[in-house]
Amino acid sequence: MGHGGNNVIPNVHFRKVNGCQSGRNNRVFMRTWLNQAGRKKRRANTRKEKAAKIFPRPAAGLLRPLVHPPTQRYNMKVRLGKGFTLDELKEAKIPRKFAKTIGIAVDHRRRNRCTESLQANVERLKLYMSKLLLFPKKSGAKGVKKGDTPRSELQNVAQNTLKEIIPVPKPQKRIKARAITEEEKSESAYKKLKKARTAAHYQGERIKKAKEAAAKDRRSQG
Repeated sequence: MGHGGNNVIPNVHFRKVNGCQSGRNNRVFMRTWLNQAGRKKRRANTRKEKAAKIFPRPAAGLLRPLVHPPTQRYNMKVRLGKGFTLDELKEAKIPRKFAKTIGIAVDHRRRNRCTESLQANVERLKLYMSKLLLFPKKSGAKGVKKGDTPRSELQNVAQNTLKEIIPVPKPQKRIKARAITEEEKSESAYKKLKKARTAAHYQGERIKKAKEAAAKDRRSQG
């Protein structure tokens, strides 16, 4: 069977997974990973060095919001986003310029599409602020500003070394089996959906009738 067009003739080399299989180059393309333990130790040491360098700040970096990924395929999941919106900071009563100085990521481009995500991130900010300890910038009594934590509470402060400052909540996937109640048996999901569809279909007409009735009442009273 010929090609459609003046294209390059395909030259697909179906090799084995480990490369050459004969001669002195036997298994020359074999990939090995014999330094797994060493890499693991190096990663652990790098994390410790980073945590010591940014002490007493959290080792995970900035606090980030909970967001739903885009597209219908992934939007049922929850992950960490780039930064908190200005509306979320406003609800939590945190100035946007001050938020950047206390380890809170800010993203002015993100928008809140629903009230649930807004409230979840506001609660996340409030939880963070309740656990936050602010060190004074300078020594002495004059170095302590409003909102700083007293020096008596800053003795032997433990650093947050978690991968996430406030972990993403994991949903409970398993639901225990139970008996169906009499109330559930008596209800009909089809009837509920039918009523909702009917209400949505006649909503505009009902609003129009209500406005006409209100205008008629005003005319009769006047």
